[in-house]
Amino acid sequence: MKLFDPTSAPAPREVTLAPRPASLRGLRVGLVENTKFNSASLLAKIGDRLRDRHGMIVAPMTTKRSPSHEVEEAQIKTLRKQADLVVSGIGD
Repeated sequence: MKLFDPTSAPAPREVTLAPRPASLRGLRVGLVENTKFNSASLLAKIGDRLRDRHGMIVAPMTTKRSPSHEVEEAQIKTLRKQADLVVSGIGD
């Protein structure tokens, strides 16, 4: 009996990490809330800590339509203007 195995190994690829800043002070962080339970409060606490401990500027929180939806193009454009980096939060 012959069996067909549809699985395959992942294709190897080189990954280049973004350069890390020497300091977070003065950088702007965007927060993307996905509407899951506790997501907004978790992100708010993360934003507070980044501001208090590292001197970051916290942009207004962005909310996705639902956890399964992508961030809308208009929201991405706004995030690009308001943030140097983005934290996407989950809840539960």
